[in-house]
Amino acid sequence: MSIEVFFETVRHAGPLLILAMIILCGVAFGELARLIRIPSITGQIVAGILLGKSGFDLFAEESLHGLAPLTNFALGLIAVTVGAHLNIKRLRNAGRRLFLLLLTESTITPSVVFLSLWMLSDVPTSEALLYATVAIATAPATTVALVRETRSKGVFVKTLIAAVALNNMACLVLFEIVRSVTGSWSLGGSDAAINWQAPVGQLLAAVAIGGTVAIAMDLINRFVVHKERLATAAVAALVLTSGLAATFDVSPILACLFLGIIQTNITPSRSQLVDSTFADFEPAILTVFFTLAGMHMSLEHATTAGIVAGLLFGSRIAGKVLAANLAMRFANATERVRKNLGLALIPQAGVAVGLVVVLQADPAFSGLADQFAAVVLTVVTFNEIVGPLLTRYSLERAGEIGRDRMRLIDFLQEENIAVGFQAETKTQAIEKLVDLLIRSHDMRGVDKQTLLDSVLAREAEASTCLGGGLSVPHGILPNSLPMVGVMALSREGLHFDTPDGRPVHCMVLLGTANNERDRHLQVLATLASNVGTDHAFQEQLFNANSPAHAYEILHGDESEAFNFFLDDES
Repeated sequence: MSIEVFFETVRHAGPLLILAMIILCGVAFGELARLIRIPSITGQIVAGILLGKSGFDLFAEESLHGLAPLTNFALGLIAVTVGAHLNIKRLRNAGRRLFLLLLTESTITPSVVFLSLWMLSDVPTSEALLYATVAIATAPATTVALVRETRSKGVFVKTLIAAVALNNMACLVLFEIVRSVTGSWSLGGSDAAINWQAPVGQLLAAVAIGGTVAIAMDLINRFVVHKERLATAAVAALVLTSGLAATFDVSPILACLFLGIIQTNITPSRSQLVDSTFADFEPAILTVFFTLAGMHMSLEHATTAGIVAGLLFGSRIAGKVLAANLAMRFANATERVRKNLGLALIPQAGVAVGLVVVLQADPAFSGLADQFAAVVLTVVTFNEIVGPLLTRYSLERAGEIGRDRMRLIDFLQEENIAVGFQAETKTQAIEKLVDLLIRSHDMRGVDKQTLLDSVLAREAEASTCLGGGLSVPHGILPNSLPMVGVMALSREGLHFDTPDGRPVHCMVLLGTANNERDRHLQVLATLASNVGTDHAFQEQLFNANSPAHAYEILHGDESEAFNFFLDDES
């Protein structure tokens, strides 16, 4: 067999052989990328570019069609993963900064892009508006994959993942509004009234589909499916959601996003559907997804996109950095979040490409669809090459890489911390802390009054005010539950009866099962020896101006000596 015949045979190979080659190339280039300290995603995209029409053009376009369902499944999985991070309990203290970020990303980013194109190019107003709305989108796949690859965790990651979900929802809604208005202009209509029906209909339909499947999934898991069959039910939920969305002409990404959002808020453990179920084969799926994404990228678009693509690329980065910085500044976010969030939002792929397809199918835009596709796909190509590097850089600067591991006081996350705490009596303070514990942790099956009684009974035996401004009341939980806790900080201090006569500035309520007494004593000793006696640490913690700030103090590099990683201890 000659070389020409061999390559022609490979070019028209079956889906399974193509899939195997894509996985091998994606993994190989991903590992090479890691060796030179860049994200494996970038390596996988480069592998795809080399395999695709911008490189060796190894496979015929029709041969790749058989992999479309896998790509759609990967997009659905990514959307569910992003949605699963929008847990109301976990985001309790992040609401202000996420709302402000949604507001600035929906206004400042598209405004910067629109003004740049309108002032510095000859792009028509309607086309500039479309580019501006597409600029809002951020690639959830890239962001989630990088967070998982780097094992990142913290306030920055929580804000980033939630921001990606909200950005894409805003992008889809605003794009439909702008498409409705500019479509009327392009057809010669003079009525510029906004047609709200399409975007609102998309949103409601996505909520209905995702919500229905999530509720059905929850009921099936509770009464029918055993844990060992959970993966089957989860895959069925994903495929069903994507299939229903496609059938009813609704965005599958949006429907799966709401599947994740609703599921994580009605199911006791969000990891049931995402973290545990897909953990084993998710890397392979994402490798295929990013390699295929690279194969579909065409560098030829850059020659026709010209200065418009350059302006869109640059102004989008500027807009996102400005929007994120302003939002985090007004939200009084920590410096690590404020300085790094904008650059972490640069990756762009699936949602933007999907909007190109939507526009190409709309006859009202037949005159500009090709130019629009060339510009957006060029920008997406560069964003997917540069974006992962910037996101990883941001994660590193935020100090959250490698922190997705269990720590001694890992139960004290941002949502479990309250600042500006006030109470007239110790009993009232304990009641408030028990309420916070129940609200911020997964405490289903725990009776609030029973827990409160156990805390007050322990307090009646002996005061848990340890001195140094620290009080650590604690109650008993059923043996099936892990250790939990909440922290309340008062800058002015709570005037309780204490051994040293000092007011209490920090109260930590611990809930511990009898089978975790050893860890309870370890946590108690750690809190007493650090929070209770280290004056420099007290100065920082007691004066924390937000739960996020307190979290960074407790989980920062400087705190690893006492809030150590449990796997390091073993």
